[in-house]
Amino acid sequence: MKMQRARGAARVEIGRAGLRDLSQSGCAKAMLPRVDGPDPEVVFLNTSGGVTGGDILAYECKIGADARVTASTQTAERTYRAASGEGRIDVRLTVGAGARLDWLPQETILFEGSATRRDTVVDLAEDATVLLVESAILGRAAMGERTQAATLSDRRTIRRAGRLIHEEHFHLDPEALAHPHALAGAQAVASLILIGPGAEDAHSRLRDLPDFAAASAWDGRLVVRMAHATAAPLRRALIGAIVALRGAPMPRVWQAER
Repeated sequence: MKMQRARGAARVEIGRAGLRDLSQSGCAKAMLPRVDGPDPEVVFLNTSGGVTGGDILAYECKIGADARVTASTQTAERTYRAASGEGRIDVRLTVGAGARLDWLPQETILFEGSATRRDTVVDLAEDATVLLVESAILGRAAMGERTQAATLSDRRTIRRAGRLIHEEHFHLDPEALAHPHALAGAQAVASLILIGPGAEDAHSRLRDLPDFAAASAWDGRLVVRMAHATAAPLRRALIGAIVALRGAPMPRVWQAER
């Protein structure tokens, strides 16, 4: 019997004056919560409760000229055992002239037997800025879980004025996880990328990084990598780095999540 799979798409467009367009279908939703500051926040959520084989989610956020927006997810995304095929998460981010988008989704938790492909594509105007975070956790340590067989294909592509300027592909599979030195024993990993005017100078704000994190700055970008044996210390360090680079607190959904 063929099982019904989850489908969802949510798209938000915001300019300096506020919301321009919002559309959503299926299990993907987008909300604009009330915030204290002048810059809007977008919260994407998957009402199906997780991603498994055959599911397709699409999130899109378009930022107009000179706007500043923070986008996040309501909670950690959970990827469940896949009976067949892979779950897909497609993210499209467009940032206009002089604008800034902080794309801050919460963790992806990889459960045993899951198979997920995530593609994040960012299109920047010549002087736009993006702060991009992705993090993954292998199972739930607090529940005694340790993921040993899961697949994650996580690709990030960033273009400026149509030119490819940054691309990376993080791939995990059961063979890699079975290797005794895979991830150096880490169960939680994260990447943080800042691209835009002044990105290299922002390296000086990260002098207090812990020993399980490292940062490099070159050619108009700043890249931070983190890996830790457990999720909680990595999350704390990641939040500290994001706050330092944003010069602003985390979105409320991050503050509520533990």
